[in-house]
Amino acid sequence: MTDADALREGGVPERLPTPPSPAPGAGAPEAEKVMSLVDHLGELRTRLVRSIIAVAVGSAIGFYAAPRVRATLIQLLPSDQVQALGPGDAFAITLRISVVIGIILAMPVLLYQLWAFVAPGLTAGERRTLRPWVPLALGFFALGVAIAWFVLPFAITFLLQFSDEYLTADQLAAVPYFDFVTTMFLAFGLVMEFPIVLYALSRVGIATSARLGASRRIVILVIAVFAALATPGGDIVSPIILGGTMYGLFELTVVAIRRSGK
Repeated sequence: MTDADALREGGVPERLPTPPSPAPGAGAPEAEKVMSLVDHLGELRTRLVRSIIAVAVGSAIGFYAAPRVRATLIQLLPSDQVQALGPGDAFAITLRISVVIGIILAMPVLLYQLWAFVAPGLTAGERRTLRPWVPLALGFFALGVAIAWFVLPFAITFLLQFSDEYLTADQLAAVPYFDFVTTMFLAFGLVMEFPIVLYALSRVGIATSARLGASRRIVILVIAVFAALATPGGDIVSPIILGGTMYGLFELTVVAIRRSGK
């Protein structure tokens, strides 16, 4: 008698029972839900492409609005004129203004794409907590742009006061002037996003409401110095407006962090 016959006679089945297959619609194991590095890079590429398309569409709109915006910004100068030093300066300035307008118009899409990329890595509670801050980030950016527009005339007046009969500013070079203006708009808009950063740091345990409250004096000093450097208007109104807005947002962020239990 062979070994196989002996096993059958001993009551051992010829084949071990196979484990039951998972029911249709059953959830995959948690390990299989983790995205690989290639998947993350593919997702990042998709979000970047959509963001670039949004900026391109906004820039196309800004290209038609650029001449009017350019004329409005030039009217802030005493001479109402700027000097183009090269044959391509006018086109380069128009293109730069168009891109800045495109970024401003595309900001809702940019914030959504950032959120859509980060959200899968958060827990359900973290997503529920941080989701309301996404539209607030758009409001903070718009607030920064508005403040930049308000303080721009004061900044220009202060900077032009240093000219004299030897260093004239009767007609400024166009490219440096518009580089200064557009950078100021973007910088102010991005600086106003710091409440989002503080709140996100609180969710990962780096910042707490108690720690931020204990550092209030240092925060006030940093905001005052930053506001004075970022608003060279020579008057007391511009830094007070920027510094007061930043400090108000800081206090509101501390309250929001405290109410979230951090």
